[in-house]
Amino acid sequence: MIPQDKLDQILQHFGYLEAQLSAGPDPAKIAQISREYAELKPVVAQIEAWRRGQSDLAEAEALLADPDMRALAEEEIVTLKARLPQLEYALQLALLPKDSADARPAIIEIRPGTGGDEAALFASDLLRMYHRYADARGWQFELLEMNETELGGVKEATARIVGEGVFARLKFESGVHRVQRVPETEAGGRIHTSAATVAVLPEAQEVDIDIAPNDLRIDTMRASGAGGQHVNTTDSAVRITHLPTGIIVVSSEKSQHQNRANAMAVLRARLYEIERDRADAERSAERKGQVGSGDRSERIRTYNFPQGRMTDHRINLTLYALNQIMGGDLDEIIDALISDDQAAKLAEMGA
Repeated sequence: MIPQDKLDQILQHFGYLEAQLSAGPDPAKIAQISREYAELKPVVAQIEAWRRGQSDLAEAEALLADPDMRALAEEEIVTLKARLPQLEYALQLALLPKDSADARPAIIEIRPGTGGDEAALFASDLLRMYHRYADARGWQFELLEMNETELGGVKEATARIVGEGVFARLKFESGVHRVQRVPETEAGGRIHTSAATVAVLPEAQEVDIDIAPNDLRIDTMRASGAGGQHVNTTDSAVRITHLPTGIIVVSSEKSQHQNRANAMAVLRARLYEIERDRADAERSAERKGQVGSGDRSERIRTYNFPQGRMTDHRINLTLYALNQIMGGDLDEIIDALISDDQAAKLAEMGA
């Protein structure tokens, strides 16, 4: 049962925010108020729809006493009783606690795991898959750093993705992605198993993470690699070491100034994720059991090329549409993961 006092509080707060916006708030607060208002607006719409459904049902039941309206009322009651559970479920979803990072851009890092050259080639395939997915959703995809192998694989790649709901949809991609296929380099035609690791981090703002200048060691160096457009031959590459944690971030694009900005953005994202993990661990010891735990050591998905099959092990979802998936058609998988995560949270709220 949805507590009515909680709904009343939400509506009262929404009315307060609406009044603040109409009155012209303090310029320093307008961004925060506008953001909070935008987040609450769909919740308020669901509250109003659910209450309207309840009111319509009560009115229809009252009409049962009128002989002239009884038949029409009975028909309407059947329709409304079938619709109310859907409205209530939609409202429960709207009331679920929001991840404060969901609306943020994402930093995605891809590295080959076990499997040598084939793992690096698969890492390249994953990078291309996410790039195509971003394009399909109208998101901006910016490659911050990429080191390639001589065969065109990826030793390490970091990209920034900007758009509506980026982190909310991509956060379930963190983990170990396993591939089973016959490598191009394999003359015997044997199926090999290799892996790549994906980490999706919400982009951090400077106000989220305070990094003391004395905690950083910044080195400039000559970029090195196997060639290609992403490797330059000037001393513009930047390596930043965060001394307290030992985290090292490298950026080696053409501009040293841009490299420093890129490396700091990635460093802030990693430190922000460490802080989020710590806070989440304090809130829930069972977080690792959830779909969106983001555990990078967890094998989350297998891509079987001979069978044209993708299996997500967290939700036991198997799709025989591997070509489309590798082409960036990820919505069916991500929608299923989001639904599973929502169901788990609903169950937790009802426990």
